[in-house]
Amino acid sequence: MNPRFPRFAVLAAALTFGFLPCAQAVEYTRVNETASTISFTYNQFSSRVYGTFGKFKATLDFDTANPAAGHAALTIELDSIDAGSNEANTELKKPAWFDTATYPVATFESTGVKALGGNHYTITGKLTLRGVTRTVSVPVLLKVANAIGIFDGQLTLKRSDFKVGEGEWADSVVSDDINIRFRMVAPQH
Repeated sequence: MNPRFPRFAVLAAALTFGFLPCAQAVEYTRVNETASTISFTYNQFSSRVYGTFGKFKATLDFDTANPAAGHAALTIELDSIDAGSNEANTELKKPAWFDTATYPVATFESTGVKALGGNHYTITGKLTLRGVTRTVSVPVLLKVANAIGIFDGQLTLKRSDFKVGEGEWADSVVSDDINIRFRMVAPQH
């Protein structure tokens, strides 16, 4: 497996910087996983639930002068889930949900990058979760501050597309839509 992507993540310390648009070509070839984040939200019993994944590996090869040649990959350790309580974390690792004993990781590998202008990109790739692979397109905004690139993105997945939350959980107790946010922090090369 070749993990290379600004991981599915979110939030972090970089918000304290003043973000400036990318004025010149810059290369990013490393992800600072400690400063990067992946989070998710969903609705359960009409309440919003927030969670994170604490362990992931990301690789990145991105040049703002040639974004179409960019490549990214991500491997998320599903056992590192934190959905706000020990009970929820234990439940989400069971066979009806992530089945982490059988499928310990989720992976993303990019297949294309499209520049949209103004530091906005669409990264398309293959997301594999619970042995199911789907093509997803992720809108990403690149913010630059103090020689650091912050790749912010979000997408909405349907858990039913990946057979997550089957059986008694297939009803509307937990929303089918899961909102994923990530923030990948990468120093300039």
